[in-house]
Amino acid sequence: MGIRPTKNSYTKLRLILGDQLNYEHSWFQLKEEDTLYVIMEMRQETDYVKHHVQKIIAFFASMYNFSHWLKKRGHHLLYLQINDPENQQDLLKNLELIADRYDVKVVEYLLPDEYRLDRQLSDWAGSTSYQVRAFDTEHFYTNREDLAALFKGKKQYLMERFYRDIRQKHRIMLDADGNPWGGKWNFDAENRKPFKSKSFVPPPVYFSRDHADILEEIEKAGVQYFGTPALDAFPWPVSRRQCLALLDYFIEHHLDQFGLYQDAMHKEYWNLFHSRLSFAMNSKMLSPKLVIDRVIRAHQANPDRYDLAQVEGFVRQIIGWREYMRGVYWAQMPGYSSLNYFDHDRALPAWFWTGETKMNCLRYSISQSLDRAYAHHIQRLMVIGNFALLAGIDPTALDAWYLGVYIDAIEWVEITNTRGMSQYADGGIVGTKPYVSSANYIHKMSNYCEGCAYDRNERVGPKACPFNSLYWRFYEVNRALLEKNPRIGMAYVTLNKMGVSDKEAMMAQAQSYLDSIEDL
Repeated sequence: MGIRPTKNSYTKLRLILGDQLNYEHSWFQLKEEDTLYVIMEMRQETDYVKHHVQKIIAFFASMYNFSHWLKKRGHHLLYLQINDPENQQDLLKNLELIADRYDVKVVEYLLPDEYRLDRQLSDWAGSTSYQVRAFDTEHFYTNREDLAALFKGKKQYLMERFYRDIRQKHRIMLDADGNPWGGKWNFDAENRKPFKSKSFVPPPVYFSRDHADILEEIEKAGVQYFGTPALDAFPWPVSRRQCLALLDYFIEHHLDQFGLYQDAMHKEYWNLFHSRLSFAMNSKMLSPKLVIDRVIRAHQANPDRYDLAQVEGFVRQIIGWREYMRGVYWAQMPGYSSLNYFDHDRALPAWFWTGETKMNCLRYSISQSLDRAYAHHIQRLMVIGNFALLAGIDPTALDAWYLGVYIDAIEWVEITNTRGMSQYADGGIVGTKPYVSSANYIHKMSNYCEGCAYDRNERVGPKACPFNSLYWRFYEVNRALLEKNPRIGMAYVTLNKMGVSDKEAMMAQAQSYLDSIEDL
């Protein structure tokens, strides 16, 4: 039945959503006897897309651990479990039921980071008889509106300008005169190396608690899910203590190589040097400031080991990309969720749910996603997203897949990466060009091509890598939309130099692959 309150009435109810587990929030620093905190497990949240089972387990476990932390600090709490017979499985119905039962007069909530929940609560606030107040989550460096204000009147939002603006405002890695450490704002040119080394890669850390009880409750409730539960070695932190342990492990074992190999992919190392802190941050158990401060301190204490290129590359992913995507989301929603610049409408191949494809790069990346609820940004962008864009997959279907499969996928960060960076469905609001490639890039940045059924060097023929012909077909069929883009000029120069027969053969090859996409 979860945790129940110890009193029969409270003046104030404070709602905490599953991604608002901010241990440092000012709400929780002082005990208020007449305040009831409410945390809910709901089918509304498990069912809006079909989720990976590790994602559901991780959120439920994190919520439950957070509730016990609140309880130990003396706060009054109601924790509504998914199989509680009184659970209405709907946010507003549960709020009304609880507020009425405990004679609540005031309802307070933290501003949601998903548009659908923000609208649900704000609309309810305007119609209910309760006094309703909203508060900031006290998590991000920026407010919702900051990016829109910075780029007012602009059609495109340049991430680099946003990134520098945050660093300047918050004095991050700046000298006394306001100049960036090392004389450069961005060390990205030093952070694109493939991992071809035979050297030892420290293994990822796992957390041993058995979550079979949560899985049992999920199944009892009839929640539909996919993926493997990984009960014997759970890879995700579900408490503040575990999140801090994961951060410490990353700094000690992976940070010194992170920047160099952040774009690399390898069959044997699913984690490589990545932190896997995104779930800890997106659930708000760790703040971006805490993470960045710890990483910068490591650099300052040992600059020879943690050189500036590694540290800047990591910091840029958090404040230059994570905060940026949130700003784009609030500047563009709700219209952003329906943008489809290329009018792509192809169905998602069934092997997105099984990983059973002959293309090694996609088989490894998708199977890893299904097994671990995780793939790093290049696997998501330049393998899975790359293929989806080249093949003309419906971005709405792809959105739902990304939102369901990844442990860290909450709409504010998922949809802007999918429709924007990955699929260019926003027509260039986020990215200055579509991020597509032939097999050459995948071969350069990974060892996925080794032993593949397809030949990365072939454009046509039964063993030709699908990425090659699909790449050139993409530019040909979207010529009217892309040819004038200055960042794509060389692609069209090359395409225009092709012989007619060669081009026709390649277009035919690409079409044959699209016609038999389920069999690739």
